[in-house]
Amino acid sequence: MPRLVMKFGGTSVADLEHIKNAASKVKREVENGFEVIVIVSAMSGKTNELIAWVDETSAMVDAREYDAIVSSGENVTAGLMALSLQEMGVPARSWQGWQVPLKTTSAHGAARIEEIPSENLDAKFRQGMQVAVVAGFQGIGADGRITTLGRGGSDTTAVAFAAAMKAERCDIYTDVDGVYTTDPRIEKNARKLDKISYEEMLELASLGAKVLQTRSVELAMRFKVRLRVLSSFETATDNSGTLVCDEEEIMENNVVSGVTYSRDEAKMTLVSVADRPGIAAAIFMALAEAGVNVDMIVQNISEEGRTDMTFSCPTDHVARAQAAVDTAKSSGDINFHGLIADMDVCKISVVGIGMRSHAGVAAKMFEVLSREGVNIKIITTSEIKVSVLVDRKYMELSVQALHDAFELGKTT
Repeated sequence: MPRLVMKFGGTSVADLEHIKNAASKVKREVENGFEVIVIVSAMSGKTNELIAWVDETSAMVDAREYDAIVSSGENVTAGLMALSLQEMGVPARSWQGWQVPLKTTSAHGAARIEEIPSENLDAKFRQGMQVAVVAGFQGIGADGRITTLGRGGSDTTAVAFAAAMKAERCDIYTDVDGVYTTDPRIEKNARKLDKISYEEMLELASLGAKVLQTRSVELAMRFKVRLRVLSSFETATDNSGTLVCDEEEIMENNVVSGVTYSRDEAKMTLVSVADRPGIAAAIFMALAEAGVNVDMIVQNISEEGRTDMTFSCPTDHVARAQAAVDTAKSSGDINFHGLIADMDVCKISVVGIGMRSHAGVAAKMFEVLSREGVNIKIITTSEIKVSVLVDRKYMELSVQALHDAFELGKTT
């Protein structure tokens, strides 16, 4: 019998009524002839509540106990979903991560999936179980303790199960009805995409789009898991949502598929750095060891043996970056005259696999922004994306202008 993985996020299982609604969607797929593996998140707001309780209880948190506590929200949802399905006449059973077992590394709070043996679930399906409801976000480490996968880990859990169980597809149910050409809250003409390639979705996810967690897309691309993003609050049809798939499944690729943004960016400039071999390595090694996620990098032309080094990072990494370079300076690893932090910037990106075969995307992007009076501070590119850092006050204007210029609101 074919298998389907269905994942429901926190807003999709926010209360008992939402859980019953999700269960009805699962029942429909069982009636369509699937054995279903359901991955559930904690009910909306529950994980934050559990984290707050941990913080209130202990200043020095034991990572193993942290994982035991914050993973409990998914366990509750899984049990309630299984009960709801049983009430609808569907043979269902809930599973915690360790019961499957979903085997992970022992990096508590940020574990990575190593293996999902299928024997236990296979046996239960043969015995008549039609739905396995699995608590997302959690697994079991080599030390036998519960682990968690980090924020967004339920998406990763769902894709991993789809790969391990050879599911036909992995459906991600959320509070939006698919992947759009840009944020519909900013651009009213944003259009839902029927299909998008793994590479494009990975770029969009990493550049600020919140629809899918980056690790889940990486996993889907690696194992060729077909993903479908669709709404929990609409009746699903064969054409619902957005399919994330291989490039070969998309008949005609647009030059640009989407415009995305990240408002939580900061521009950091080390002023008058000694320009010598190894200086870049010393700076960015110090930042890496401090866990600073560096994105864009620009080095100015050297004058009289000194240069300025500029990079971008998330705003919540600014203090960490400041401490890292100050420590490196004190130890004599690097020398600079000052550090300037600009917290009032944002990143704007255009993404599309069509860029591989079409020249001029960057030039058009820069021209559009120039026409709108938007000054570009930093530029970075890849094979299928161009990103720029601009003043945050121009974020919405930039997104709207680029969406219009690349005609993303038009149906093909």
